[in-house]
Amino acid sequence: MGSQSVKTQVIKKNCNPEWNDVLTLSVTNPNIPIKLAVYDHDTFTKHDRMGDATIDIRPYIECMQMGLGELPIGTAAKKLQPNENNCLADESKIVWTGNGKMVQDMILKLQHVERGKLQIQLEWLDLPGNKG
Repeated sequence: MGSQSVKTQVIKKNCNPEWNDVLTLSVTNPNIPIKLAVYDHDTFTKHDRMGDATIDIRPYIECMQMGLGELPIGTAAKKLQPNENNCLADESKIVWTGNGKMVQDMILKLQHVERGKLQIQLEWLDLPGNKG
């Protein structure tokens, strides 16, 4: 996202790795998408790019700005469908979880590769002193 870059840990000898890592990015411009890249880690040679995906966070930010504090916990504030403008493999819901938080679970189709999917969850966190 912009000049920010974060990496997960390397999962060795696994064709279906599960990272369960928590990665944090500061959102200063909601018009800049999150770009994900998946690599096969090689010890002695260049890592092989396995695919990539892009996440448009604008729908998520729009939901956060609606002031949805009165919604019952577990309410889907927005549903996003897969289309040619996103990397979604399935419908994705932005869900109100209470305490000023929303989460979005999504399954992304990896691009520039024959097949592959990535399951992720976005969560908004307001950090004191940050304007993003």
